[in-house]
Amino acid sequence: MTISVGDKMPSGTLMTMGDGGPEPVSTDEWFGGKKVVLFGLPGAFTPTCSAQHVPSYVKNHTALAAKGVDAVGCMSVNDAFVMGAWGKDQQVGKNVTMLADGSAAYTKALGLELDLTARGMGVRCQRFAIVVDDGVVSAVQIEENPGGIEKTGAQAILNLL
Repeated sequence: MTISVGDKMPSGTLMTMGDGGPEPVSTDEWFGGKKVVLFGLPGAFTPTCSAQHVPSYVKNHTALAAKGVDAVGCMSVNDAFVMGAWGKDQQVGKNVTMLADGSAAYTKALGLELDLTARGMGVRCQRFAIVVDDGVVSAVQIEENPGGIEKTGAQAILNLL
């Protein structure tokens, strides 16, 4: 079942790349007590994700903060090493936290998995954006066109806030 408005974000652990290597991120802690935008995409270093989706959040970080967003996270079914390298490549700095869901466990808990096995990519996550207020979902946007960011890019989320 897909996560919906009013649902509590599931408990889980994602990974991020710290100075000393991969570090666990408790979703309960990450979503608790603040307003967060979590956007997910099918894969690091892929065309739409690298050229449009991540840059939209880097570019609009200040505008999101002005609307009360405390943190922005980018989640993909990749490992922390890949997400860390991609974050450096995208120059996200501290504006976007790159969150790895290496086994797609959290993606599945959200009900947002995308089976790309036939294309040699395994199980990935759909292109989505979720606004979370103190652990509770206040908006869910899922892209109908997997190559677009009309519903899930930063500008679309700014329009919702």
